[in-house]
Amino acid sequence: MNMHPTPIKGLCFDKDGTLFDFAATWEAWAQRFLRRAAQGDEARASRMGDAIGFDLGVGKFASDSLVIAGTAGEIADVLALHFTDLARDAVLRMIDEEAGAAPQQPAVPLVPLLEGFRARGLALGVATNDSEAPALAHLTSAGVTGLFDFIAGYDSGHGAKPGPGPLLAFAKAVNLPPEQIVMVGDSTHDLHAGRAAGMRTVAVLTGAADASALAPLADVVLRDIGEIPAWLTAQGVA
Repeated sequence: MNMHPTPIKGLCFDKDGTLFDFAATWEAWAQRFLRRAAQGDEARASRMGDAIGFDLGVGKFASDSLVIAGTAGEIADVLALHFTDLARDAVLRMIDEEAGAAPQQPAVPLVPLLEGFRARGLALGVATNDSEAPALAHLTSAGVTGLFDFIAGYDSGHGAKPGPGPLLAFAKAVNLPPEQIVMVGDSTHDLHAGRAAGMRTVAVLTGAADASALAPLADVVLRDIGEIPAWLTAQGVA
């Protein structure tokens, strides 16, 4: 058994690519949003897709797409350059509207997994670079909002990843030292944030990044969050 001297008392999750499968959710969002924003002009929609690292023809994100780890505000900043009739904040509202309606495919069945974590006495949080409103909509649609002690988007007042702000806000909210919390995410932004906050880090492969990119920043790389219970047991968490 791989015992760590500091007990694990909390888990802070990224949302997209971690709790939910990234491709299943955001590829559908990108196609719908880009076509709406371009008002049916496929060439314009394709150019906007290129700007955020999405190939509209193939329906796939590039591995370095801004959408993978960037905030909704950063995406709006880039896309606003393609509009003469909409201000940046109007573009952001459109992004959030379509994000809130994006289909959600949980990476694993979430309710039993999260209830299992609660049964172990763990505090649970979400720190996402999505906006807070669509994040809440996504978690509510999955029936898991009430299982979290803390939910923050990039616009919740704590900053955005890879900064440690939202993770430290979670630690404060649940009255735990950061070293007793594990940050769970699918991107290097998540893992950098976890390390900056002084937390242990777990990487999962349900996002766009591969193990070679994540491993240097993670205590362990797992296939998905469904493997966390066994890892916790190996760490001595009852």
